[in-house]
Amino acid sequence: MSGLRYGARIASALAVMALAACGSTETVQQYPQQRPDGTYSPTPDPNAPQDGGLFGPDGIVLFGGKDKADDQGSSGIGVNALLWRASLDTLSFMPLVSADPFGGVIITDWYSSPDRPSERMKATVYILDRRLRADGLKVALFRQQIGPERQWLDVPVSAETVGQLENAILTRARQLRVQSLGQ
Repeated sequence: MSGLRYGARIASALAVMALAACGSTETVQQYPQQRPDGTYSPTPDPNAPQDGGLFGPDGIVLFGGKDKADDQGSSGIGVNALLWRASLDTLSFMPLVSADPFGGVIITDWYSSPDRPSERMKATVYILDRRLRADGLKVALFRQQIGPERQWLDVPVSAETVGQLENAILTRARQLRVQSLGQ
């Protein structure tokens, strides 16, 4: 029981120190400035962020936001949001290993179709641009088949198959764009 009380005391001491760190002993006096219309406003703090906050005027926008400079589905994720969403939608049947919205990389795990259990595929999608463009997307596909000694062997993937997957993602991105413009 004494160990529990000791832990509770440490936790409460840490909480008090954290709250104490939030306060400030310095006071800043600001004198109002008269605006041209005759009203008064506080003196602007020269150290305050000028863009409306630490992360800019819109804060952090992850999914669905639009960039004012480029109305092509860009958002705060660093890559084209339409290509990102379309890639995830198109590859939704494959298990994901990694999805980096800031770097624009989606990596799937190996997937075996129920009708072809001796073959498996893996995909990596690179979104290279903030604009919705065909050259803003690159897909790498990997394919393996079970060999004679029950081990997975690499098999080349045709460029046509890669092109079909890229076209499927681009088609889905166009559909998402049309949907977003219709709202």
